[in-house]
Amino acid sequence: MDLFDEIATKIKGQNKTIVFPEGEDKRVMGAAIRLQNDGMLKPILLGPRAEIDKTASDNGFDISGLEVIDPAEYPEADKKAMFDALLERRKNKNTPEQVKKMLEDVSYFGTMLVYMGKADGMVSGAVHSTGATVRPALQIVKTKPNAHLISGYFLLLKGDQRYIFADSAINIEVDSSMMAEIAVQSAHTAKMFGIDPKVALLSFSTKGSAKAETVTKVADATAKVHELAPDLPADGELQFDAAFVPKVAAAKAPGSKVAGHANVFIFPNLDAGNIGYKIAQYFGGFTAIGPLMQGLNAPISDLSRGCNEDDVYKAAMIMALEASEK
Repeated sequence: MDLFDEIATKIKGQNKTIVFPEGEDKRVMGAAIRLQNDGMLKPILLGPRAEIDKTASDNGFDISGLEVIDPAEYPEADKKAMFDALLERRKNKNTPEQVKKMLEDVSYFGTMLVYMGKADGMVSGAVHSTGATVRPALQIVKTKPNAHLISGYFLLLKGDQRYIFADSAINIEVDSSMMAEIAVQSAHTAKMFGIDPKVALLSFSTKGSAKAETVTKVADATAKVHELAPDLPADGELQFDAAFVPKVAAAKAPGSKVAGHANVFIFPNLDAGNIGYKIAQYFGGFTAIGPLMQGLNAPISDLSRGCNEDDVYKAAMIMALEASEK
């Protein structure tokens, strides 16, 4: 069964609510209409009502069945409750004037809807930068208990093949502890998509074939993964061919339970992770879903500004799945 058919069977009827802070964007609106019509979830379009109505009119969209929230028209009692909740959350970090200004930003407003339980998750980033999505998420919903960071991953799909690439979106440089935590996060994420995780921590070296600080970092990260999750199949440092190709693995990493069979790939820095997923997408013909975020204490997803309607649709389904499993 196709992955998104599997997800659909899990989220239909759950009536999870996902807020879209870029409600006036054509791609976002088209995805929201489809999600509602297909019974996947309940969308909330967030943004200036006049701009949302104009997009609907210009594109012949019927949004009469969608919930639309214009922050400027939000009921005063609800607005005050949101203000008070954010002021308390940002206690001693932001002034009342700053909090009021923050709530004029749809990214903060949408994140507060999630934080206050008025939405189960959020999908943003079609128009706004990654920072505009991540910043309020970290300041308000924060990381999961015992998590020290968030990371960005891509889900790579082709036929019945499913892989996780991380971190491919958030952390520019990582140390061994960060890389280890991203590996464990990614293994949990893989299970959500029906992937039995076999985690490869990647390098330009395999099992000491080269010497460098970056190689030592990956080897140390692998040791820390084994401490954090002793039962998780994880190995490193591995070159990509050793991680992916059984014949190469037999020569370069004999005896490894992961080499040649990896399906979760952890990159040593953001340069490698970002380049890697794009090579798989454009040279390898994989569909890349993401960037999606892991480690947050609520289902909040980033998007690429080059996304299309289908990308928004699928990201929202994943956030509804995460909400249902949470």
